[in-house]
Amino acid sequence: MKLLLASNSPRRKELLSQLGYQFDVVKIDVDESYPEDLKPNQIAKYVSEKKAKAFDVNTDEVLLTSDTIVALDQKILLKPKDEAEAFEMIKSLSGKTHQVYTAFTIKTADSEISKTSKTDVEFSEISDEEINFYIKNYKPFDKAGSYGIQEWLGMAKIKNISGSFYSVMGFPVDLVYEELKKMNCFPSDF
Repeated sequence: MKLLLASNSPRRKELLSQLGYQFDVVKIDVDESYPEDLKPNQIAKYVSEKKAKAFDVNTDEVLLTSDTIVALDQKILLKPKDEAEAFEMIKSLSGKTHQVYTAFTIKTADSEISKTSKTDVEFSEISDEEINFYIKNYKPFDKAGSYGIQEWLGMAKIKNISGSFYSVMGFPVDLVYEELKKMNCFPSDF
């Protein structure tokens, strides 16, 4: 089976490679909007499935799509549009616990499965100077919630995590591996 990853995320590409898979990256252009009545724990799955439905899979292919949502007190924190929005998002996360939901969908010619991983992330207090330093040096404009757990802000300011570290990076690799294995899709040198 030929594995196709529908993601532009460098983190997802890196994690899937580190898991030992060879894959081709495919581009899926889809409107990532979602119904307003969805709860935060449903949105990532909805968007991931929407991406999968927009791509026709051949009989020898396995498609993998994914989406990550950051939520604080049921409010969704998407990718920031600019420095000011990134600053406000990080400031709102300071000293609080928020949730990260990462969903993935695996689609073949005759089946489709989606799963969602939830992780609680607690930040210690973050000063304005630290926020500005992080934004200036790490430019988190391609990250939901305006931060990367694997970057400076995550290393310096995450106080506690309950759930999957990799899910916060944008890809719950343990769950992805288990589902791919069920479809007889194994790492290349397995």
